[in-house]
Amino acid sequence: MMQAFGEFVTTINGWAWGPVMLVLLLGTGLYLSIGLRFLTLRNIPRAFRLLFSGRGGQGQGDISPFSALMTSLSATIGTGNIAGVATALVLGGPGALFWMWITALVGMATKYAEAVCAVRFREQDAAGNYSGGPMYYIRNGLHQRWHWLAWAFAIFGTLAGFGIANTVQSNSVAQVLEDFLAVPPLATGLVLMGLVAAVILGGVKRIARVASWLVPMMALGYIIMGVLVLVTHVTAIPAAVVTIVNAAFSGSAAAGGFAGATVWAAIRFGVARGIFSNEAGLGSAPIAHAAAQTSQPVQQGMIAMLGTFIDTLVVCTMTGLVIVIMDVLPTGVSGASLTSMAFAQGMPGGEYVVTLGLCLFAFTTMIGWSFYGERCAVFLFGIRASLPFRLLWVLAIPVGTLIDLELVWLIADTLNAFMAIPNLIALILLAPLVFRISRAYFDGQPAPEA
Repeated sequence: MMQAFGEFVTTINGWAWGPVMLVLLLGTGLYLSIGLRFLTLRNIPRAFRLLFSGRGGQGQGDISPFSALMTSLSATIGTGNIAGVATALVLGGPGALFWMWITALVGMATKYAEAVCAVRFREQDAAGNYSGGPMYYIRNGLHQRWHWLAWAFAIFGTLAGFGIANTVQSNSVAQVLEDFLAVPPLATGLVLMGLVAAVILGGVKRIARVASWLVPMMALGYIIMGVLVLVTHVTAIPAAVVTIVNAAFSGSAAAGGFAGATVWAAIRFGVARGIFSNEAGLGSAPIAHAAAQTSQPVQQGMIAMLGTFIDTLVVCTMTGLVIVIMDVLPTGVSGASLTSMAFAQGMPGGEYVVTLGLCLFAFTTMIGWSFYGERCAVFLFGIRASLPFRLLWVLAIPVGTLIDLELVWLIADTLNAFMAIPNLIALILLAPLVFRISRAYFDGQPAPEA
């Protein structure tokens, strides 16, 4: 029975993340990029200025624009940046990294549009907290005939987090600590449960405070380690870039002998893992950005797009370049172990950097996604669902360290795809409004009505 169910889920997952989904994700991002006249790429410096000038927040909301981005990044900078990149390169060859870059470039427009809509159509719940995201901009921004998509997103969002952002994360940390330090998995689970509980039971403001100091520290630390490896092997960088670009279009492998990656495999796994990492189009990040203290949807949109830039074009690039330069793909190792091997060859103690990074990244993913799932649950059941959801989230963490997660991963990955579909449909339908709001802002005009 379970085997048959597993095969069924595998089939559904293959369809959910198949060519149609990849075209929908990239196509939506490209459509938004063109409609916005590529303002997301032209305004990256301006976005960084807004980010740091907006640390205190201006306007109504629960947390500062900076904290909203850090909360979003706490969920996106996770195992995908370490294990996901490695898996993409193993399955799709070095060219997969190029398609991750492309996904990020168009995904910045997607993330921008998500945040603009989230702030524009957000509302306050019974407790006075600001709530937003796909379920709200579908309900408040689209015709009633589309409202069922809001409920679909909320259902999938509530359930998906328990897999890919909870049990999968705790299991990854438990395995790493057991391998390196012989820590019993249950002990890891109980410690994680206590740490996560101490944060999320305090609500979004405590999550934002923790994310605001932990995310920059851990991301910067990982980037510095990556830069050190690249600086010590600087002469190999041009050849690595050439290898990545050539493999993206020829399907040829790195000079080290890794073979068999087709162009389609590079595209498929590059796009899929890119989305898994930066979540552009998934609909999760706008839930955090909706809580920002701002009266300008466009400004928060520009800040939001930096999440995709930092996550994929910076952090994932570090991981991918180190793997290609160290030529570890032919070893047959995959996932976090491959990244650990690459960093270990690149610098003394590099494997410990990866281990620590994986633990911190997984922890922040758990606290960030807890807020996403909670907001989805509140949309479905009202504010009374908030505390029960937090308690269930905390209790699920040690369970994840003790079970075989292959099926759980498949189910959660499939639910993530089902989250993306209603969100992408909504973004396409709301795109003309996003274009008008953006033009009005840059022209110094009042924001148009929906």
